Amino acid sequence: MDTALEENVMGALENVIDPELGIDIVNLGLVYGADMDENGNTTVTMTLTAMGCPLAGHIEQDVKRCLADLPEVNEVNVNIVWNPPWTKDRMSRYAKIALGIPD
Repeated sequence: MDTALEENVMGALENVIDPELGIDIVNLGLVYGADMDENGNTTVTMTLTAMGCPLAGHIEQDVKRCLADLPEVNEVNVNIVWNPPWTKDRMSRYAKIALGIPD
């Protein structure tokens, strides 16, 4: 995936809001990466703030919905991983300010 397309994918993922925190999954640092094959099949590798998150299915559906709007994307697979574990250090400065977390 070229840089411009990756930026488009990450930009679309900024529309996926964590319902508990009210911040998008990119700025929260939950998205570890996105890969696309030559057919437009896209895999988003991400984590959640906590194992057993009751909203995992909701977030996964939002990822698929937001990426479906991109013409280059065919199918979307969401790969939830737990390693490396998420920490608040992965959050953007914007997310830390919005949540009142010192930088």
